[in-house]
Amino acid sequence: MKLKNILIVVKDIEKSKQFYYDLFGLTPILDNDGNMILTEGLVLQEESIWKNFIEKEIIPQNNSCELYFEERDIEAFVQKLEELYPTVTYVNKLMEHSWGQKVVRFYDPDGNLIEVGTPV
Repeated sequence: MKLKNILIVVKDIEKSKQFYYDLFGLTPILDNDGNMILTEGLVLQEESIWKNFIEKEIIPQNNSCELYFEERDIEAFVQKLEELYPTVTYVNKLMEHSWGQKVVRFYDPDGNLIEVGTPV
């Protein structure tokens, strides 16, 4: 068995598609009307469809998981993030862990937690 995709719930699939393209270069592979697969295996699922499937409320910023990306030039990434999305909500701004890895954590427009770190 192998893991194929990671699905996140979004309110506006077009807005989220643009966000993940702008910051990470992810592009659509398949668009199934409310369910979009992007490169690298990220799936965007419209909230209304997901709520219908699970019959439960969606809790943004629940901090129970995160999407993790690596970037060598993290300072340039943070500059791009701040230029393109100046109102982004940070969990922590750019910091350096005791083991030397630099990371930044923030929420996407729908409250999905994202971490970008330098390669370990």
